[in-house]
Amino acid sequence: MPRASCTSDEFLLEAPKAQDAEREVSAATLKMRMLRSLACGNKYEKAARAQGATCIAGVDEVGRGSLFGPVVAAAVVLPPDTRIRGLRDSKQLLREDRERLAKVVEYKAIAIAVEEIDAETIDRVNIYQASRLAMMGAVRKLAIQPDHLLIDAMQLDLGCAQTSIIYGDSLSISIAAASVIAKVYRDRRLCEFDEIYPQYGLASHKGYSTPEHLAALEKHGPCPLHRKSFRPIAQTSLPWGEGDFPAEV
Repeated sequence: MPRASCTSDEFLLEAPKAQDAEREVSAATLKMRMLRSLACGNKYEKAARAQGATCIAGVDEVGRGSLFGPVVAAAVVLPPDTRIRGLRDSKQLLREDRERLAKVVEYKAIAIAVEEIDAETIDRVNIYQASRLAMMGAVRKLAIQPDHLLIDAMQLDLGCAQTSIIYGDSLSISIAAASVIAKVYRDRRLCEFDEIYPQYGLASHKGYSTPEHLAALEKHGPCPLHRKSFRPIAQTSLPWGEGDFPAEV
């Protein structure tokens, strides 16, 4: 069958869309390649110690872009000059590698703490502030209080020295350790929630806006643990609470 021709107007409309899509994919691919090229080491830890720090904690959060459940932060204090082969930003690791590295971090770390902020609080204060609350909560929970924080592109209202590092989870071993701990913890929490709300497939997508999750939202409507302030949830066609949901979690 001959290919249908398009008018010049149709071409002018469709060509920019295709070019925009190609640029978007290319930008995402280039960013991932750039992140993979970064060396995750202890340069920032050494710099903090040179300034007099004796207890350095890496801090990171996961789950900011999810539509469901808590945002989770971890704080990790590693011994000086720690090396962990293969450790880097949790998003760049396969699940089995994250879980293996989390065990290595747990074995080597001086102190680890995790804090989660629930969906209700996220809706009340916004996701940025909720992420900060989770990070500050994790730091405060540490058994040994740090005198210097290494944080992935954030500043916290805590009374100690801080270094905010863009792409910190790809550059600092302490932040990468926190990223892995937080990610493994949150993934396990989402698997627990999957048993309570199996209709959404949370164990597979961890609450992010995949086609599977969006289709489930259209079919079942959001549940009490969805973030109602997030646009894909606010725009679902079914009302809140439709369906047989547990009263409490």
